[in-house]
Amino acid sequence: MIRNCVVVAIEGTHASGKTTLVHALTSHLRERSVHTACTGEPARHSPFMEEIVIYGRGEFDLVAELDLFGAQLTTQLRAARHQQVLVTDKTLANVVAYARLFLPEADAPGVDAMADMCGAVADIYDAVFYCTDTFDPRAGGDDFRVKVADRQHEVDHALKDTCAEAGISLIAVPEGLSTAERVEWISAQLAKRELLPTLM
Repeated sequence: MIRNCVVVAIEGTHASGKTTLVHALTSHLRERSVHTACTGEPARHSPFMEEIVIYGRGEFDLVAELDLFGAQLTTQLRAARHQQVLVTDKTLANVVAYARLFLPEADAPGVDAMADMCGAVADIYDAVFYCTDTFDPRAGGDDFRVKVADRQHEVDHALKDTCAEAGISLIAVPEGLSTAERVEWISAQLAKRELLPTLM
């Protein structure tokens, strides 16, 4: 929990419906008078990632990943201010998992430091829901997924391992649900855990 704000994270490999679910769940809670904010995906606003992914200048490196890690943390901390609930697109573990997959061994000390920090602040997440479905990462012309499109399975395993290492418990969202069904299922899980007392 970040101060008095319940933090609900939506996690999963790329093209698993995370961002769609973040916005749908946020709308659902707001419609029920729960003061709710959500965070987007810092990678989509990173000048480093734009250079690497969109313009093809360079490869993933430690500077880009450190920028993402810092942006992910500060975005979540700031968005939680004056809210009852914050729904986040990914956790800090997501950045660490991708860094471990894509950075060279020489960068391991920097990645290990991010992993340590991730573990040290893992308790800011009150519930982390893991999207188990995967969809076509090339659908919709999303250029931010081009470099990792064929590595969904690898990322999935790396994410689960990184979350476990950081002490982040994952709540698997059942497969095959529509977005509306996912939202209803997650809302029921949150109510059961007494994280949303206004919905009980």
